[in-house]
Amino acid sequence: MLKNDELEKWDRENFFHPSTHLAEFARGNIPHRVIVGGQGSTIQDREGNKHLDAFAGLYCVNVGYGQRKISDAIAKQAKELAYYHSYVGHGTEASIILSRMIIERAPKNMSKVYYGLSGSDANETNIKLIWYYNNILGRPEKKKIISRWRGYHGSGLMTGSLTGLELFHKKFDLPLSQVIHTEAPYYFRRADKSLSEEEFSTFCAAQLEKQILAEGADTIAAFIGEPVLGTGGIVPPPAGYWQAIQNVLKKYDILLIADEVVTGFGRLGSMFGSTHYGIEADIITIAKGLTSAYAPLSGSIISDKIWKVLEQGTDEYGAIGHGWTYSAHPIGAAAGVANLSLIDELGLIENATTVGKYLNDEMKKALLDHPNVGEVRGEGMLCAIEFVEDKKQSKFFDPSLKIGPSIAAKLFDAGVIGRAMPQGDILGFAPPFCLTKDEADKVVIETKRAVEIILP
Repeated sequence: MLKNDELEKWDRENFFHPSTHLAEFARGNIPHRVIVGGQGSTIQDREGNKHLDAFAGLYCVNVGYGQRKISDAIAKQAKELAYYHSYVGHGTEASIILSRMIIERAPKNMSKVYYGLSGSDANETNIKLIWYYNNILGRPEKKKIISRWRGYHGSGLMTGSLTGLELFHKKFDLPLSQVIHTEAPYYFRRADKSLSEEEFSTFCAAQLEKQILAEGADTIAAFIGEPVLGTGGIVPPPAGYWQAIQNVLKKYDILLIADEVVTGFGRLGSMFGSTHYGIEADIITIAKGLTSAYAPLSGSIISDKIWKVLEQGTDEYGAIGHGWTYSAHPIGAAAGVANLSLIDELGLIENATTVGKYLNDEMKKALLDHPNVGEVRGEGMLCAIEFVEDKKQSKFFDPSLKIGPSIAAKLFDAGVIGRAMPQGDILGFAPPFCLTKDEADKVVIETKRAVEIILP
């Protein structure tokens, strides 16, 4: 492949990379990588190196790389109509069809879809709409949002505040005062080791209720949570968690936002995490799986309950004052239509269920007996390994040792991409739904080998 020898220089001099140690990259201590192609679960860089991408980009390339049906749909839409806005009732065929497809797949209480470009802006939209909702209902004091520690909901001002990870707060003057954080449903890291999963879920709900009462229930607008904690460690909820939490929210008339940016459209082996766990949300956030990241697109799925009040608000105050230039962008919408059709045609959710279980089962067989593996956990096409210094004492490694990142680096050298998750020595996997059992075997074999090199 013909290379531009100036590319690395230009990269380090001009490109501001997200979630990167900027000084180390500028100094050349972080590798410069240019990805030029991909097929199925594999990507290729411009040096010709191929890697099995067991994290699907950022848990988003759900259908896998190189799916021509989606790229052809994007090209066709770009040639016919590259852009028109969706303000004041305008739409395109793609945006209207996609909206219908989403509502057909969503839980039955859902009514409409508002579009953005990322999960971050979708959650910003959600908070604005909830504030609007309570103002229309004459409850101007009901504005605070409860999130969870270790939750991830974006990197904006409000969404970065909702995120419960130190990295996204430190030196950014976050979280904002309207955001409160409650206990993470992280059973492995529970303080009281004597609690069963059900007892820990009851404890989490009790902590939530305690915070609501301390703040005043009339000041709390909504609770936001991922069906499975994602960036916070890939942590499925303990038994009974979502039912216990919803009982508290209903008691105090608090809305529920299900952030399904990661779990939406099949990653758990169900179309939505909400249906998977019996979550009755008022708003559902979608993004990554909506287009499998072939084009940027996000959405806020609005319930009938919320929608009726939004209509009332526009009757009283005129057109709603919220909009993005690229809302329902036709190219993104065309990608979404092709993506959701492809998921159905190829039976990818069924494959995610089968191969996801196989991946988790084989990873447990391979690593659970290792003295430094505290837990192997997952759900659907999500899997994580948490490393500990002492399993019996539940003692974690000193973060400065960077055990998780070191194992991820060794795994990368072996041609497999896993993700070192923040705030813990955790190695995460979220492969494309098209992952085969042979590819799952490779992930497990190379992960075990990398663990044994770093933790012999």
